[in-house]
Amino acid sequence: MLSENEQMKINRDQADFSLLAEPRHIRIRFRKVGDLQYISHLDLQRTMHRILTRSGIPVWYTKGFNPHIKLVFSTPLSIGVQSECEMLDIRIEREMSCEEIKDRLNRQVTHELQILDVYEPPTKFSDYVWAAYEAEIGAESLSAQTADRMKSILSAPVCMAKKTTKTGEKEFDLIPQIRSFEARYDEKTETIKLQMILNVSNENYLNPLLLLELLCEQCQIDRQKEESFWESVVRTEAFCEDATTPFR
Repeated sequence: MLSENEQMKINRDQADFSLLAEPRHIRIRFRKVGDLQYISHLDLQRTMHRILTRSGIPVWYTKGFNPHIKLVFSTPLSIGVQSECEMLDIRIEREMSCEEIKDRLNRQVTHELQILDVYEPPTKFSDYVWAAYEAEIGAESLSAQTADRMKSILSAPVCMAKKTTKTGEKEFDLIPQIRSFEARYDEKTETIKLQMILNVSNENYLNPLLLLELLCEQCQIDRQKEESFWESVVRTEAFCEDATTPFR
């Protein structure tokens, strides 16, 4: 098996050597689902670095003593959250179509890390403010009243929660960080299904797992009952400031 440095050299040798005047900015939109919800952001960075190296895409490398691919990710996922709209920005230094980049990348990944789209981005990651999530909770004794209780909790003027920061535990009001919230009881599956749009900006990021933890606590849902409790969270879309324009 070739080493990463050997593969890098082959990729460069096979590429069109007409360098672009300026590296071209490319955004990769991908899914991270299934068992991959349990890998860390650092592991994801390492994985994407290897995938890009093996794909033969003419990625731009930083200069200096330790050249490496410059990877810029959108808001990282918490471990245990899946996503259908993860994004990664790279630069390429030689011409290659977005369609070919997508095709080459998908040859290197599984369905759980499928590349959904490749394009030249008209926006910056700092314009990415909101994200939509679909969640489902399974536990004993759930009912339509449980869903109504959740909606009531988050329709209050204030809802205080605690989160851990670098400086310790911090109390904050999470209501301003919720753009929309819907909960319903599904009689067929006997689960609570949630749809929500939460803030993902650097200053006001609201972790969906923190929100679910608070709702379960206030609705007296025992998260420690391993034989009956389970939850699933999927990030489904990203939005700009107005929360109606999909972030692209």
